[in-house]
Amino acid sequence: MPVSASDSHRLGEPAPVLVGAAEPQDLIHASWLRSRKAGLTPEMSPEFSGSSSSNVRHLLEESNQLGTLAYPVLQALYEQIANTHSMVVLTDGAGRILHSMGDDSFLERAEKVALKPGVDWSETAKGTNAIGTAIELKRPVSVHAEQHYLHAYQFLTCSSTPIFSPVGKVIGVLDVTGDARGYHRHTMALTRMSAQIIENQIFSHAYQHAIRIHFHSRPEFISTLFEGMIAFSRGGRFLAANRGALFQVGLDLAHLERQTLSSLFGLPVDELIDHCRSSNPGLLSLSLPNGVTVRAKAEIQGHVLWTVAGLNTPSKEPSPHATAESQKAGADAGQWGRDQRERMSSLHYLNTGDPQIAKVIEKLRRLQGRDIPILIMGETGVGKELLAKAIHNDSARAPHPFVAVNCASIPENLIESELFGYEEGAFTGARRKGAIGKIQLANGGTLFLDEIGDMPLALQARLLRALQERVITPLGSNRNITVNVAVISATHRNLRQMVAQGLFREDLYYRLNGLATRLPALRERTDLDAVVRHVLLASCESGVKRQLSPTVADMFRRYNWPGNVRQLTNVLRTACVLAGDDAWIDVEHLPDDFVEEVAELIAASAPVCMHTSATVLPASPAQGMPSAVVGSMLPFAAYPIFPTSPMSVPMDMADPGVSTATPPVPAWTPKGLQEVELQTIQSALTQCGGNVSAAARLLGVSRNTIYRKVPELAHKPE
Repeated sequence: MPVSASDSHRLGEPAPVLVGAAEPQDLIHASWLRSRKAGLTPEMSPEFSGSSSSNVRHLLEESNQLGTLAYPVLQALYEQIANTHSMVVLTDGAGRILHSMGDDSFLERAEKVALKPGVDWSETAKGTNAIGTAIELKRPVSVHAEQHYLHAYQFLTCSSTPIFSPVGKVIGVLDVTGDARGYHRHTMALTRMSAQIIENQIFSHAYQHAIRIHFHSRPEFISTLFEGMIAFSRGGRFLAANRGALFQVGLDLAHLERQTLSSLFGLPVDELIDHCRSSNPGLLSLSLPNGVTVRAKAEIQGHVLWTVAGLNTPSKEPSPHATAESQKAGADAGQWGRDQRERMSSLHYLNTGDPQIAKVIEKLRRLQGRDIPILIMGETGVGKELLAKAIHNDSARAPHPFVAVNCASIPENLIESELFGYEEGAFTGARRKGAIGKIQLANGGTLFLDEIGDMPLALQARLLRALQERVITPLGSNRNITVNVAVISATHRNLRQMVAQGLFREDLYYRLNGLATRLPALRERTDLDAVVRHVLLASCESGVKRQLSPTVADMFRRYNWPGNVRQLTNVLRTACVLAGDDAWIDVEHLPDDFVEEVAELIAASAPVCMHTSATVLPASPAQGMPSAVVGSMLPFAAYPIFPTSPMSVPMDMADPGVSTATPPVPAWTPKGLQEVELQTIQSALTQCGGNVSAAARLLGVSRNTIYRKVPELAHKPE
């Protein structure tokens, strides 16, 4: 029922004034009644108790996690409202101010009315106000001008949104307060969006030890504030969901608590974990109980909480009164938990058996938690960014952003604005309201500077200053912004040589080079088979567990992979798509240019290997070719290209029913590459009775390749 002016007069309070998006009169009236019941009067002066430096330190320590996760969002929100005579405020769940930032001129006025850290802004302390009333109602609230209960605050307009924990408890409030004469309708929308970002950050941090599913019906909304997030235990039990998940699934928390990973998404836990362990997992397609299909990203980062036979992994020393048996059981469970946490480590996942990689990972593990800058060296495509992401995922910074900057791909005249951001009007073509730089976006997390050797020399001095002082200044601005980032850089260049040539600053080189580590090229590694299995697991989104046919496996081990892991990944992704539902990846599923390159390289090596014999690997069951034909895989079985440890074919790939006898190798005396190719093709055609299709399969090339090499065959019927 609306409050009349006479009703307000009987209460001894001024009638509220409604403007814009301010709250309805009945809501404000109810708040005024609560304020009066708390013993407050409209004429009271602002109360400053709690604003001492010691009390503020105590509050910040109590709400350390909220403050740490929310502070970057607080800064970004202030960027949106700067120069509007406003301020941004973060409080704890009781309404006590933790942080505030705003225009200097307005902050001076705000501090005079106790809008400063440490002060209690609950309804019982300050009467009707957006912060306190939002906590009371557990919903976003705007309080404008004379709607404030105390006269001292009626020059303000305030928009507040509660920040909820994953279990629905109010743990803080995000507020934008400004001069009532400068009210803006979009302020509440900005506040609500920012609060949701903070809630998502809190969710990820709270369940960093759990299985997390990030999903949306539109894949472009994954990793935005609109995504749904649901956390599950290792056993698949539902733990929590964010607001986006509740909206998309169409169920409340009470109903979701009865769900499991399998019942909600139709996905077994073990299959999901295998997907997450892959080197570059793609998006999953999942069906919700309401029939909606969503795209999803699964994450398992950091340590995982495990249980054995209902016994929780102990978090402290056993009781002195415990029996020897129970102490041993607890110790066994603890060791098992540590083993499992080790298995789930992102760095551990990259350790696929190569001794060089194992040494790199061991060094990186010793640096965990130290924030020592890391320089990753290696050829293009060896997986430098993948290693950087693994370092980030295993660190305490995992819940915060991982921001990658490719210094070679950004035009030289734009790289400074990309790194440091800029203000409106800083240069021709600048966006309205400016833009936040990559360094600031990475605040709290990890900044990955890829191809750092390509950074312009003139910009290196400014980057050095930012990294040393942890302060950045956007282009066109006089404001200094404090940042806290871990720095990982990578290059395929020889930076020491560049320093000697004056092309790279020596002081920046030593600032980035806390630990320099080199990733070996794929051709130098001994774990190609394991890498292939990892990439296949990540590339096959349909759930089909594919394997390489022995012919393809042999091709892979004889190729020198100039594009390294990136090239291998692209080849296998294409093959997975072309293979459809086939369980085996065969030559026909590989890109034609790759097959031709392998054939040419192997044929080119024939003169120096013409008397070499090798065991011919069996054909896959999917090929269906007779063993007599398989027994003469000339280029792929007989001529190794480079001296490296061969890729062993897993036992489950082999067909024990196919002969593996070694056939005699023809004594060729080729005069050049073209003659080698023609002689190889002719030998295959002879083995296949002139059938071009069979010869192409035998050689692992396309029919078009044979017709191009031997044009006259195109006019002969098979």
